[in-house]
Amino acid sequence: MKTIALLFISLFMAKGCSKEAQNDLATAEIVYTANTRGFYQKITIQNHEVFVNKTRGDESKGDATKISDADWNALVELFKLVKLDSLATFKDPTQKRFYDGAAIANLKVTYKEKEYQTLDFDHGVPPVEIEKIVNKIVLLGNPK
Repeated sequence: MKTIALLFISLFMAKGCSKEAQNDLATAEIVYTANTRGFYQKITIQNHEVFVNKTRGDESKGDATKISDADWNALVELFKLVKLDSLATFKDPTQKRFYDGAAIANLKVTYKEKEYQTLDFDHGVPPVEIEKIVNKIVLLGNPK
């Protein structure tokens, strides 16, 4: 009987954790920014919406687009893998931005009233630890 109760509680908790992670992403704000002399892009992910701003100096979030359920669920899964406390320690794989070979990019996550931010990296070549989520954010910000 204890085994059945333990199994039931384990399943209930596992189900609750996955819903909690989705709610956590819904309360988070993710901002990806890439810029250089002739290029500016700010992509904000917040509560099932993606905002794209391509005007430097404009403080608004930009144009809003609803994120599909499939894309939102993919973001939830990728967000679970991000170690927010380590975000500032991730190393950039390339340094093309030092000689204008790539735009300067960074990722900022505001979660539970605390900000986490990466060091600058090359647009298109994020640190390996956040590569999948950054590529998904950029894809959502540049639909074709």
